This record gives sequence, structure tokens and C-alpha cells, in this order.
Amino acid sequence: MKRNSTPKAAGGKASAAAGKTPVAASGAPAAEAPDAQVSSVLARIQTLWSSLGPVGQRIADFIVKNPREVVHMSVSEVAERTGSSEGSIVGLCKNLGATGFQQIKIALAQELVRPVQFIHEDLDPQDNTTAVIRKIFQSNVQTLHDTESTLDAKAMERAVKLFRKAERIEIYGIGSSATIAEDAHYRMLRIGLNAKVVVDSHVQAISASLTDARTAVLTISHSGSTHETVTATRLAKEAGAATVCITNFGKSPLQAFADVLLFTMARETNFRTEAMTSRLAQLAIIDALIACLALSDYDTSVRTLRQTFDVLSLKRY
Repeated sequence: MKRNSTPKAAGGKASAAAGKTPVAASGAPAAEAPDAQVSSVLARIQTLWSSLGPVGQRIADFIVKNPREVVHMSVSEVAERTGSSEGSIVGLCKNLGATGFQQIKIALAQELVRPVQFIHEDLDPQDNTTAVIRKIFQSNVQTLHDTESTLDAKAMERAVKLFRKAERIEIYGIGSSATIAEDAHYRMLRIGLNAKVVVDSHVQAISASLTDARTAVLTISHSGSTHETVTATRLAKEAGAATVCITNFGKSPLQAFADVLLFTMARETNFRTEAMTSRLAQLAIIDALIACLALSDYDTSVRTLRQTFDVLSLKRY
């Protein structure tokens, strides 16, 4: 990597995205200036580059040359592309003053991605209500179609067997995935499964460490890179529990600790903090999983559903 070429290489992409072409005093196109947020990340790389080891320099070079691609990648994907470890990438990010890889991606995305895309990928600022409704619904429908085509029926069958074999089931989710985890818990209770949901990160870690071979764990995480859920799943796996993970298609740290993977296919950006389309895909997988679990022990499930329906009827006028 040539240090004096770093701002030009990355800045060219950023300026092009903004639709600006700087002109030098001579009238010829000048080197395109980098956007502020991106240049701050790249300037730090430029400053620290000579002090980095070979692995750190390789990762830094990849970020500089592929900022748009990095925004949409997981830490595992960058590790694979650069022939490095996830720990090395996180270490470089901390050297750059970030708390981790996610913060670097957000810093890049703030300049490379139009602000409206933080709300939804398909929207334009000038969209009226009719256009917003149409685009959101089309995106959601497409996500469900894509997830259906991606979901492995054999993996679903293995998940059903693991849950049916288990004496108890634990369900983990953080943030937007917590509501999906709670829904899965409710649905499992309705068909008579011994399940509990844990959405507090500290309780997740404690509870996961106390699982054993008689336990099956369901982890829900769109990115598959959330520290809390990855840690809880790892602890459960190490304790002997069977692990089933619902996560978006693509490499992520969570997958290393999963016995069964059920993939969603949401086109949602990885850097947005609030999940939208991914929630629908996760709920659809939960619906399919509960239906398969119910059919795998049909008589018991129907009996429990009737019993719980009678109980819930007391809650209605």
C-alpha cells in the first residue's frame, strides 16, 4: 500500500457517489477529494499503516480499496477475504479508535450511503405515502420469497428433531430479535414444549453456561455478529447443548457455534441498527418451525392447543 495514494483511491469513489468532480487550476480534473467521514477513517489508516504488522496492513489495504463492499460485509467475510482472523480485524478497528468493526462500517456508510437508506434501502427522500407503502410491501414480499427459496428443508427437519429430543428449550435474542424470540417462546408454550426465553444479555450468559446435553437452544440474530447472542450460543454449545440459529445468509461468527442453521434472505443493510424486512423473514421461519414441531407430535400438540385455548378464553369478554 502506498500511503500517499490512500485518500485519492477512496475519495474518488466517495466523490463520484456525491456527483462531484473537482477541477484543478489548470482546468484538468483534479484528484477527487474524499468525503469527511470516510477520509477520517482512511486518514487514520494512512497514519497507522507503517506501524501495523503484515496482517494489519493487509486488512487496512482491503478496507481502503473496497469501502463500499466493506459496508455490506460481516467481520467473518472480511476475515476470509483478507486471509486473517476476526480478532485481527477487531484489533485493527480498535487501533483506529473504534469500538469494533461495526463502528467502522457505520462511519463508512454515513458517507457512502444516502441517508434515506438508513430508513429503508428502496426509499427516496421525495417518495410520497403511496410510493412508500408500495416499496415497503414489495420489499417485504420479495424477502419472504427469497427466504423460502433459501430455507433448507433438511435443516428444518434436523431442528425439529433436536427440539423434540430436548428436555427443555432456551431461546436467545437481543434488540429487534428479542421480540421474535419472545414470539417463538409463546408459540412453543402453546404446543406444550418446555421453553423459556432470555433476552437480557447477562442472564443469557448465565443461563447458557448452565445448559447441558438435555437442552436445545434457539438463537435469533439477523447479523449473526451481535456479541451477546454469539457469546450465549458459544457458552451453550460448550456446555453440551444442541444449538439452532436463525440468521441471515452469509458468513458470520454465530455460525461457528450452530448445529443447525436456518437462513433468512433479507436484503437489509447490515449497518442499519433497526431491523425491518429481516423480522418478517424470521417470523416466517418461526411459523414454519412451530407448524413442523406441532405436526411431529400431532395428538399432543392439538390437545395442548385446545387446553391453552380454553385458558386464554378466560382473558376474553
